[in-house]
Amino acid sequence: MPRLSSRTFKSVVLLSGGLDSALNLALASRYRGPATALTFDYGQRAARSEVRAAKRLCGFYGVPYRVVKLRWLRELAPPALVKAGAPLPSRAADVDAVWVPNRNGVFVAVAAAFAERLGAPAVVAGFNAEEAAQFPDNSRAFVSASNRALRHSTRGRVRVVSYTSAADKAAIAKKAGTLGVPLHYIYPCYGEGPRPCGGCASCRAAAEALARAGLEEAREKIFGPIT
Repeated sequence: MPRLSSRTFKSVVLLSGGLDSALNLALASRYRGPATALTFDYGQRAARSEVRAAKRLCGFYGVPYRVVKLRWLRELAPPALVKAGAPLPSRAADVDAVWVPNRNGVFVAVAAAFAERLGAPAVVAGFNAEEAAQFPDNSRAFVSASNRALRHSTRGRVRVVSYTSAADKAAIAKKAGTLGVPLHYIYPCYGEGPRPCGGCASCRAAAEALARAGLEEAREKIFGPIT
């Protein structure tokens, strides 16, 4: 990211390098104009691979990019996300195995601080309706509650926007394919990488979404040959 005063931005995009955030980056760049992106490194196993994916996506869209370290958050995270060799959950229902206390609350608050300083009126986040069923901090209610708080904490200058909060992952994949998002850049895995494991709950959700969207070629590029 350039110096904070060197450019006018319309949005700060939360970019994990996964499917949902990749589409939101594309839409923010398309609809809002100049954007910048943040990836948070809190010591998660996937951090290096997420950063690599995010950098490639930002390079594709010509978006400035910054990694923000929140290493203290590692102490609060479950072993599956931060401990090398710990089993990765394979079912979406295993919420406790990947739940980090107030993670999205922290991410939104930090991004809003950057946005206010940059004069950007929006923090763009990659939430979706499918995951909101298990993770309330992915929900439209969370977006609304965050915006009520940001009216006070940013003096009404910043709000959270998610272009995908009402969509399931298959719809997100289909839209990404339609817009030409470079899906082979994404990293949707809980593990270290460098390639997605294909077996964790996050990989399974992304692979299924791509298949349902008819994007078998993209699916194979990300996860390898489908058997």
